Amino acid sequence: MSALLKSRVRYAPYLKKLRTPEQCVDLFKHGQYLGWSGFTGVGAPKAIPTALADHVEKNDLQGKLQFNLFVGASAGPEEGRWAENNMIIKRSPHQVGKPISAAINDGRMLFFDKHLSMFPQDLTYGYYTRFKENDLLDYTIIEATAITEDGAIVPGPAVGGSPEMLSVSDKIIIEVNTKTPSFEGIHDIDLPVNPPHRPPYLHTSVDYKTGRTAIPVDPERVVAIVESHEGDKVPANTPSDAMSRNISDNLIEFLEQEVKLGRMPYNLHPLQSGIGNIGNAVVEGLAGSNFKDLNVWTEVLQDGFLDFLESGSLNYATATSIRLTEEGFERFYANWDEFTSRLCLRSQVVSNSPEIIRRLGVIALNTPVEVDIYAHANSTNVNGSRMLNGLGGSADFLRNAKLSVMHTPSARPSKTDPTGISCIVPMATHVDQTEHDLDIIVTDIGLADLRGLAPKERAQEIINKCVHPDFKAQLQDYFDRATFYAQKKKCLHEPHILRDAFKMHINYQDNGTMKLSSWD
Repeated sequence: MSALLKSRVRYAPYLKKLRTPEQCVDLFKHGQYLGWSGFTGVGAPKAIPTALADHVEKNDLQGKLQFNLFVGASAGPEEGRWAENNMIIKRSPHQVGKPISAAINDGRMLFFDKHLSMFPQDLTYGYYTRFKENDLLDYTIIEATAITEDGAIVPGPAVGGSPEMLSVSDKIIIEVNTKTPSFEGIHDIDLPVNPPHRPPYLHTSVDYKTGRTAIPVDPERVVAIVESHEGDKVPANTPSDAMSRNISDNLIEFLEQEVKLGRMPYNLHPLQSGIGNIGNAVVEGLAGSNFKDLNVWTEVLQDGFLDFLESGSLNYATATSIRLTEEGFERFYANWDEFTSRLCLRSQVVSNSPEIIRRLGVIALNTPVEVDIYAHANSTNVNGSRMLNGLGGSADFLRNAKLSVMHTPSARPSKTDPTGISCIVPMATHVDQTEHDLDIIVTDIGLADLRGLAPKERAQEIINKCVHPDFKAQLQDYFDRATFYAQKKKCLHEPHILRDAFKMHINYQDNGTMKLSSWD
């Protein structure tokens, strides 16, 4: 037992349950239902998942020791090893990484996608464990950075769905991470209460706190404590480029105009930003803009938010996860007091709460796979079938925000076409966000304001403002032909020609380009 572990675990009875990761392996049996802490690659358990993967590889147990795995969103590289070793029967609700997406698309793993605001509460309803006798998760493995005098768990850089998982877990294993500093005092924990007597969340500002900084648990259900020495491993961010900076510039120009017209206050409304290089570029652009006294209500804070905080433009940020690179965490720890004084980490049912998002008037900014000419957006399934990462919280925000923005390149690079793949298409091959949910589409070409527009008006606005020049005439031709066809058939509300609607996608699959010689 290290002195640091002893100082972090202030509830002495837990220390009698100290085990090595290898000593925990015998607790796990094929087919169990497991919860992991973590969200977007940080705050997940590391030591026990690694010991289990080592055990499977050493004993040739691939496909023989498998689990149903639930994480608040994505975990770290450990779940990639589990996927490579065929250790996951079913996974929910969001994942990131080539090994796990390959297992899903190869059919070696079942995956069900869910809104991140809904997943933890549905878990407490017993929806996902209804095939079990005791209706509980067998184990939740949670990473902690400290344990309080009464045995409550202080998470690390992510809260995610941990409060709900712990509440419906038969047994609990705590990994105390002594590699990272204690995050005690940064969190604000709302505990799960099921209907019909659930009280409202009282959050009326981004910095509102209930005052609970740790997750209470029944100490009798804690069966093991393990010391962990591994930090979180987040891949380096893709640097902003001319395309992403153009998107950022187009969006900031629009927001400045909204302020001039009196539709937004000078410091806007609380901002939400999805992960990725475009999201980072938008944050960088806002940090360098004339906007001041901004606030953030979001799911995930990336490295770019550190610049945002240091710039003086950002007053306060709340999220459920701090997803930083190694360099980002070093910078965060080196400026601990400065950053943590303006930061709060909450559970994902609160960070993604539709009611709070609507109450605060959040500005939601997310990136899709594709958007069609009527503003239906696909965030998950390439060509309607190949799963990327999952829906995440994009729909939680976009359906409920005061201003719902989808930002996307006008075209994405491909190996077979110098322009690439058009991100604006006649019809989305899968719909995650409907036309009813989106207000603004912005690309590197321009911005389409869709508020108050009928479908045919939306289509023309998107084609005029957002489409890559190499595809503009082609999409205009499709829309004109569809309108002519729909006029004859008397179905003009949202004109389509079904035999042509996916012709661009099919031509790309068959010929390596979305450019058509003709619609005929």
